Amino acid sequence: MYQPEHLTIKAWAEDDRPREKMLQKGRSALSDAELIAILIGSGSRNESAVELSKRILQSVGNNLSAMGSLSISDLMKFKGIGEAKAVSIAAALELGRRRNSEEPKVVETLTSSQSVFNYIAPQLQDLPHEEFWMITLNRANKPLAKHFLSKGGITATMVDIRLLVKQAIDSLAVGVILVHNHPSGNLKPSEQDKQLTKKVKEALNLLEISLLDHLIIANNTYLSFADEHLL
Repeated sequence: MYQPEHLTIKAWAEDDRPREKMLQKGRSALSDAELIAILIGSGSRNESAVELSKRILQSVGNNLSAMGSLSISDLMKFKGIGEAKAVSIAAALELGRRRNSEEPKVVETLTSSQSVFNYIAPQLQDLPHEEFWMITLNRANKPLAKHFLSKGGITATMVDIRLLVKQAIDSLAVGVILVHNHPSGNLKPSEQDKQLTKKVKEALNLLEISLLDHLIIANNTYLSFADEHLL
């Protein structure tokens, strides 16, 4: 098994130590591993905090979004990460997720699947289970609200179409966009996804409310039913 060279942070050049580097060069000068190393605070006798951070990142393909999906118990499986360090990492990643999910001061008009993804993705990224949301829009395609509809397991979630329609009516919506996530990372819509979309569209059509799109979100990307001509 590959064993990296062990070099403690104290042995680094002073301007390469994460804390000192941030103070001297600013946050943007640090790598992801160096930022995580600051959270960890210290490594072990055989591994620096930066080396440990690199090892954690490598386990998720150096993908911070994938790292956000790790539970505290997952993080504690790494030698050198105890409960306190795991909690610190999880807390920092959660703060980042919440920052991304804050509502913008000016709500943009949703005119494309990409704009919908940018608007709703922070609510659904990194979740270990499925959630189903609805965006209601006015006549100008500006979002009226985000509606959480249901939470499921790893592979599926159930949606009450009557509740969905009621919330659309209560919002005085002219258009609706459905959104749910696939924790598996697979963007391909299931038959259940297709059937549900069809039923929702038929129910909304009776009330002259348009189903504009249905997005499936997985990791940092999405599939749009409208773009794929599946509506």
